[in-house]
Amino acid sequence: MNLFKRNKKDENTDEFHKEYGVISNCRYILGKFVKYRKSLILFIITGSIAAASMTYLWSFIGKLVIDMIEQQASSPDKDIKPLLYLTLITSAAELLFMWLNTVSSMKMSVGFTYVRLMIIKERIAKTLGMEYEALETPEMLDRLQKAKRATAGDWQGVQGMMTYMQVMGVQIISVTIAVAIMTTFNPWIILIIVVLSFAQFLFFDYIRKKDKKEMWDAMMPHWRKLEYMENVTTDFSYAKDIRLFGMQKYLAKKQIDVYDEELRHWIKSRQYWVYNTIFAHGISLLRQLIIIGWLVYSVVFNGLSIGNFTLYTASAAAFSNAINEILQALSALRERSAHTDDYRSFMDIPSADDKAQTIPIPPADKYTFEFKNVSFKYRGQEKYALKNVNLTLHAGEKLAVVGLNGAGKSTFIKLLLRLYDVTEGCILMNGTDIRKFDRKEYYELFAPAFQDVMVFAFPVAENVSMKEPFNTDKAEAEKMLRLAGLGDKLDKLEKGVDTELLKVLYDDGVDLSGGEKQKLALARALYKKSKIIVLDEPTAALDALAEFRLYQSFNELVGDRTAVYISHRLSSTRFCDRVAMFKDGEMVEIGTHDSLMEADGAYADMFRVQAQYYVEDKDIFDVPCQEVTSNG
Repeated sequence: MNLFKRNKKDENTDEFHKEYGVISNCRYILGKFVKYRKSLILFIITGSIAAASMTYLWSFIGKLVIDMIEQQASSPDKDIKPLLYLTLITSAAELLFMWLNTVSSMKMSVGFTYVRLMIIKERIAKTLGMEYEALETPEMLDRLQKAKRATAGDWQGVQGMMTYMQVMGVQIISVTIAVAIMTTFNPWIILIIVVLSFAQFLFFDYIRKKDKKEMWDAMMPHWRKLEYMENVTTDFSYAKDIRLFGMQKYLAKKQIDVYDEELRHWIKSRQYWVYNTIFAHGISLLRQLIIIGWLVYSVVFNGLSIGNFTLYTASAAAFSNAINEILQALSALRERSAHTDDYRSFMDIPSADDKAQTIPIPPADKYTFEFKNVSFKYRGQEKYALKNVNLTLHAGEKLAVVGLNGAGKSTFIKLLLRLYDVTEGCILMNGTDIRKFDRKEYYELFAPAFQDVMVFAFPVAENVSMKEPFNTDKAEAEKMLRLAGLGDKLDKLEKGVDTELLKVLYDDGVDLSGGEKQKLALARALYKKSKIIVLDEPTAALDALAEFRLYQSFNELVGDRTAVYISHRLSSTRFCDRVAMFKDGEMVEIGTHDSLMEADGAYADMFRVQAQYYVEDKDIFDVPCQEVTSNG
């Protein structure tokens, strides 16, 4: 049995999972100590020596005291001063070791937690930097879930590795001292203790493997379900639907079902550990009988002194305990090492950008994008979401992308923004395939506003700038908010742009309505001042007339920048240069509003159906016609 490697037969076939091994993971943890808190190494050494010394201190003193008492009993001159001096010195040593152990333990506890938090910070940074597409797959979500569990607690995963490395240090010193003592009595006792302890460990390791396979590994998808159910039942954004549709009992039943599944696994897990406890007690009893019997025999027949009997009895017990602790700590290290493997495997997943040799985006005043025979389908799907799209977005152009829900509009935008890479064909920017550019640098070209507006528990100004407070221009943020139509709302807020949003972190936090959130998204797009603005149905919460008027004013604010407007409503098409019409994943029409109306195709049909919603303002239909593009 290899104590430093796991059985690969028990592992899944995840292409990104790696076996680093206990030794490699210990070096990894030590590297984190050096990186984040070097003093931990000193405290581990000091604490280990102090803890091991405390274990044997009174064993030695007990022997010396008994020998001194026997000597005094047979001597005509009684003098207890040596005994008092020995007691005082031992007490002082005990206090010193206790102080060193206590201080070291406190420093290690705080230090281990700090290092774990820094490792969590690394994991969060990795997650935030991963490709958008990767985080949508169940396989990647499972890898992320495992990495999160590896950093979830004091005794699990990476911090468990830290703790058991220190435990190993204490027990190795304890074993060294015990072996030195026990070899002066009988080396066979050492061998017997080691054999029995190893048998106990083998059974413990068998139970651990069974428990990991049938509890922890089997429960990984379940914990993702449990996390989802807990989020749904506690997330305020679900609260209205849950109450108005009377979903309380239904959701409670689903959550109980999830807990019942977990309970069944926990019951089986506890049964395994009951078996381990029974076996461990049996081995411990047998070991004690052998040790005590041998020592009693040595006292009666071999003249072993009472002092040495006391020393060897205590040392044998400490040695047995140390051997058990080492083997179980090693097993625990292997288990925590498995969790650390999960964490490191996640952290070492290469991104597409890591593999590619990217080039910097050449400085330019204008950017033109060309879709050349672009097709795309989502992972695991047979049907194409977009098929054979050919389109050129000219610098400074206003393009409307329209179509019914599910036509492929948002997929088109995700490809333009490079949230996904194309399945077939290519997208060129000023003649260069966008996959050759650094993804983060490419993102800087765009200022998007999406339909699902995410509001963060930050002040209003930071929700506009999407940057740290010291990088936020509050005056500019307020200006953009007023231009986006939130001036009246700001005037009602006592703290203005310093008002905290959401009540998650602050009791006086403010919640925005759906329409207000979408205006906030528009303000973000204006604040960023990127060369290309993308509006992916950000006004869906507004009525048709309000949407048209907002688009019209927003179009004036955009100026000569490139803008793409996406909607299944057509309020944006009249002031755009072109309109692209998408249907069932294909671009079926492209041209100006007038030319598409004259063609009397899908766009004209859709426009006539929606025209009734704009009759309150006949001027809408008198806006100078430019070109409109529909994309779904």
